[in-house]
Amino acid sequence: MIQKQDIHKIIEPILEEKKAFLVDLKISKDNRIAVYIDSMDGITIDDCVEVSRRIEKSLDRDQEDFELEVSTPGLTSEFKVPEQYKKYLNKEVQVLAKDGKKYQGTLLNISDRGIEIEVEKQVKKQGKKKKETVRENLNIDFSMINATKPKLSF
Repeated sequence: MIQKQDIHKIIEPILEEKKAFLVDLKISKDNRIAVYIDSMDGITIDDCVEVSRRIEKSLDRDQEDFELEVSTPGLTSEFKVPEQYKKYLNKEVQVLAKDGKKYQGTLLNISDRGIEIEVEKQVKKQGKKKKETVRENLNIDFSMINATKPKLSF
């Protein structure tokens, strides 16, 4: 069976050369290899094809048969690595906290401990009939986050 560390050794220099990063790597028991990559500037189909071909050249099908897929994680996928948070700085994200609360806002900051997002809330001000939109910054520790995704706007 092909090992993750073997694939890591193959793709690290390729990703470094492309200024890309590994989001996820999955290898099933029947040697189906799924490599998910991204970069701050985005990944094209041609990038995926090139990475796939270079991985395939480094593996020997005569020694062990495998199936290989190289792609991006997709716009609706949850963030898995810190680089994805960095890519979405100053962009809209959706955060699902472990307590079930959902937050939607602009990702302002990332630290080793968590993230800071700016959310909008409707608040009724004293002496006024209408609610007003108020912006508030929230700090959320990574330990409290169940999932973070980019917010898609159309």
